[in-house]
Amino acid sequence: MTPADLPMLLTLLVIVVTIVLYAIDRFTLEFIALGSVVALLAIFSFPWAASNGQPAPTIGPADLLAGFANPALITVICLLIIGQALFQTDALDKPAKLMVKATRRYPFVAAGAILATVAVTSGFLNNTPVVVMFLPILSAVAAAQGKSASRLLMPLSFIAILGGMTTLIGSSTNLLVADVAARSSDVRLGFFSFTGLGAILAVVGGLYVIFVMPLLLRARRTMADELQSSSGKQFIAQISITAGHPLEGVEAVAGLFPPLKDMTVRLVQRGERPILPPFENVTLSVGDTVIVAATRSALTSALARRNPLMGTEGNETDDTEPAPSQRSLTLTEAMVAPASRLSGRTIAQSGFHSATSCVIMGVQRRSRMPRMAMTEIRLEPGDVLLIAGGASDIEKLRRYHDVLLLDWSTAEVPPRRLAPRALAIFTLLVAVIATGVVPIVSAALAATFAMIAAGCLNVRQALRAVDSRIFMLIGASIASATALEATGGATAIADLLVGALEAQPPMMILSALFFLVMVMTNLLSNNATAVLLTPIAVNMAVQTGLPVEAFVTCVIFAANCSFATPIGYQTNLIVMGPGHYRFSDFLIAGTPLAILIWLTFTFLAPVYYGFDML
Repeated sequence: MTPADLPMLLTLLVIVVTIVLYAIDRFTLEFIALGSVVALLAIFSFPWAASNGQPAPTIGPADLLAGFANPALITVICLLIIGQALFQTDALDKPAKLMVKATRRYPFVAAGAILATVAVTSGFLNNTPVVVMFLPILSAVAAAQGKSASRLLMPLSFIAILGGMTTLIGSSTNLLVADVAARSSDVRLGFFSFTGLGAILAVVGGLYVIFVMPLLLRARRTMADELQSSSGKQFIAQISITAGHPLEGVEAVAGLFPPLKDMTVRLVQRGERPILPPFENVTLSVGDTVIVAATRSALTSALARRNPLMGTEGNETDDTEPAPSQRSLTLTEAMVAPASRLSGRTIAQSGFHSATSCVIMGVQRRSRMPRMAMTEIRLEPGDVLLIAGGASDIEKLRRYHDVLLLDWSTAEVPPRRLAPRALAIFTLLVAVIATGVVPIVSAALAATFAMIAAGCLNVRQALRAVDSRIFMLIGASIASATALEATGGATAIADLLVGALEAQPPMMILSALFFLVMVMTNLLSNNATAVLLTPIAVNMAVQTGLPVEAFVTCVIFAANCSFATPIGYQTNLIVMGPGHYRFSDFLIAGTPLAILIWLTFTFLAPVYYGFDML
């Protein structure tokens, strides 16, 4: 061993220790990633001397820290924020529900159509927000079929991963591999460079996911599933009909008001005259007050519509304060405390809005469901109030001791009226990236700015979408890959692999690389695996004289094969809880899929890239 080899060996040691620490999961991922960067900075702060004609590696702090400002990393973060904006505005909720409604008589068709939509959407959007958006919809489809959600939620995650294989921005892994390959070779991957082969792999995998995987998944129902149908609390709320209100002129059909199909109308107050159900020949007019019983979900939808059915104006007669902006509206639940000053008072008498700047949108009383206007109900200890307000005003309710804030219930109201803006910005982003008019990172940054400027999400929500684990993991992985390349470690590993496979045909060399990456991506993060092995793949291609692009896309597809463990990819962790999966479920259902993709790539890649199989 020469002195010039020592930096390479120390770099390999740091990478191995980092991988082991990631795998045993004893420390936080951010801590491990930061430690690896500090170790690399320490190694290359020492002035290594050249030996035997081999130059000493020259890597400065700027080189090792450049990964945290890498354009690919910035693009990934921007795509996460853009995905959060689409989720925040429920931009894909209405199309998905229309799909479910159109296939209501054939629930299996609905599930297949939704999974196909997920696959296509994942090719243009980060997989994580796609899974988050479609998870409740597929859960509803499973309930309509009378099946356990476990039959559909793991397929949802896997279909999103398969769809993400098809384009450059379909997965953060794709972008990172393309960036590392561009810096270490002449390969420049475009938006659709590997879409042909990726689409074939996605179709093959999709057929397995839709037709075979449900047979391998056990139906798992918990007590929460059994009680789900009876857990929807009903709030008494009221809707005031004003000029131009969406309900103005709506006529009852068969005793019901169609726009209020998700609510139970208990009373229509017309001046001094109450109109009770059934509502025959009743047409709502300006001045009417509609008293409804509805779940929180239904009331949230009424607030989130482009033309809200409910206003957020105060209910107090002397109220002169501005209502909370619907753009940043937050809903929470709070219980009237024992000995509260609200007890025995109506909402108008309570002075609640004046004291808190929040508005009571509904009242839930466990003992009985009163048939009167919400503003006439005298509050009692134990009543649960549905409260709307700005995020800061909701936070101040902690100091308002007349109610007990139920922290778990706090959630922002999705501004669905902004969904067309979010979709327009996202569509323009995809078009710009696909045409290559501007660099991807520039387009992603511009789209992120446009989402915030258009009000689709605020700065606080955008910052929340930035996953610190992804930021640290990618930045540290790029630092390790840079050190590995500069010290000759990537070339040395490629020499070992090529030497071990020297007598093997090109197809087997590529297949062996795929298998190695596939195994590592299920034990570590797919991003870390991809960034670390891309320089090695490039060196293997150069030494064997095979197309470099084939080896680069091999890493992309293999790193996306994170099906065999729940830790392989974020979306697997997202569906694990709602689907009540165990670790073994991923091994049983995901391992065959990974093997299927591996074998398909092994036989198709030589044909696709035009080199001899033997």
